[in-house]
Amino acid sequence: MNKAVHPHPQVSDLLEGLAHHEGGTLTVRDILDHFGERAFGALMLVFAAPLVLPMPPGLSAILGAPLVFITAQLAMGRPRLWLPRILADREFRTADYAALVDRILPYLRKLEGRLRPRMTFLLGFLAERFVGLVALILAIIVFLPVPFGNMLPALAIAVLGLGLVERDGLATLIGWLVAVASLLLLAFLAKAFAAALAAFFLTLATDPI
Repeated sequence: MNKAVHPHPQVSDLLEGLAHHEGGTLTVRDILDHFGERAFGALMLVFAAPLVLPMPPGLSAILGAPLVFITAQLAMGRPRLWLPRILADREFRTADYAALVDRILPYLRKLEGRLRPRMTFLLGFLAERFVGLVALILAIIVFLPVPFGNMLPALAIAVLGLGLVERDGLATLIGWLVAVASLLLLAFLAKAFAAALAAFFLTLATDPI
């Protein structure tokens, strides 16, 4: 089976190339410059994909903040991505980035083998704004310290980002389905937590002293 020919470098190749960046540190600005005009979808993937995997506590806040800015600007229809200096100049070790890329690449390359431009009516100007709006809601959820509550929203953002980068409407549609599933799951968990909390306080109120 022949591998599909892509008119531009795949995201996996760009990620791997950046892992060989000279110097001991990378900044978010380096990643932004590296992806150029594909920055919106690519950076949605870069910052969301690590959160799909089990990661140390606190990482969701570090990666979630850029996601909020990226998705908000996609929703607003900005032609170029802008990040405040405090986020753009944030540094991390190149070795840590390379280790993270090594974890993501096997999954990403399997997905990329199935991606191609199709169903592009799902990626028109207004459709992309709506993708940005939903991804923004998910990014805010990812940013919040909800134990195990950010994995499914992060997956939805990553898949939507891949759909944008590869102009694959089918991947975007799958991202929509994952987004709806994650929102429904979080709504169910929030309702269950509220019911449990109410039952706990009711028990305290009715128990004899």
